[in-house]
Amino acid sequence: MDSVTQIVLGAAVGEAVLGKKIGNKAMVLGAIAGTIPDLDVISSYFTGTVSALEIHRGFTHSIVFSVVFGFLFAWLLALWDKRASLKEWFWFWFLCFVTHPLLDAHTTWGTQLFWPLDLRLAYKNIFVIDPLYTVPFLIFLILAMLQKRGSIKRRRFNNLGLIVSSAYMVLTLILKGITYFKFENALKDQDIAYLELQTKPSPLNTILWTANVETKDAFLIGDYSFFDTKPIQFFPHPKNHEALGDLVNEDKVQRLIKITQGWYTISEKEDGVYLNDLRFGMMSVDQSVEKYAFSFRLDKKEDGLVVTEEPKDRSEGKRLLSDLWKRIKGN
Repeated sequence: MDSVTQIVLGAAVGEAVLGKKIGNKAMVLGAIAGTIPDLDVISSYFTGTVSALEIHRGFTHSIVFSVVFGFLFAWLLALWDKRASLKEWFWFWFLCFVTHPLLDAHTTWGTQLFWPLDLRLAYKNIFVIDPLYTVPFLIFLILAMLQKRGSIKRRRFNNLGLIVSSAYMVLTLILKGITYFKFENALKDQDIAYLELQTKPSPLNTILWTANVETKDAFLIGDYSFFDTKPIQFFPHPKNHEALGDLVNEDKVQRLIKITQGWYTISEKEDGVYLNDLRFGMMSVDQSVEKYAFSFRLDKKEDGLVVTEEPKDRSEGKRLLSDLWKRIKGN
């Protein structure tokens, strides 16, 4: 999830664990703890594109990290603040750390919660930024902060924030189940044979959902809003995997394919060959516009293959938000 959401979650968990004993410090330290796992993004400054993608939401988003660094931070804080025992400090840091990847596991990218096992959990039921999850959570946290330390109202407001956000998360799972069957029935009605079906919410909401459908030679992308009145349409995106040629044997390409979990297409453009990660969809609600959220240019150089992520255009992001609002209201 986005940084603001993780800060709010960390602060709320910190308050729930040690708020009675250390007051506002619990929220402050919890908020800091909520951001620490995302420091793995620093790796992008020291490694290549592919390695940075592999590291992202890996070790720092695992139970191992939560235990090891939970003990480390607990030991340091127990020396500094004697109001809580070493055991209490451990549970504080462990819970603030582990709730971060548990939340991220619900997004499309997912987390390697059980690192070092090569398993990435990605339930794909909430977008990385969802105001309906974050805003109510933040309001209850602020209301809790305004109350006296140890008061019943403070505890109730903080607990309400955790309960409401968790209830919304459960709702997104229900909505995902409903839309999955909508897409499945649409494929059946249109007599489309497919190998696999995956669904995810579109940016910033859980009303408009997107489906990625794998067929023999192409991936189909379709969307469905709860306000739709017309049948679901699926748009083909040819796999074109053969266009990789000898590049398919490159180590970096194989690692990229593994990262995409096989959900990728190949585009041949004037400036080179691009590998498109379909898991995150398009940068437009118009499926005819070949602009993917994540594309990587593959350049064969004398000293090896160079992988470069295609930069994002802010104007495209603004246009996408405008188009999304129109699409959410129905087809």
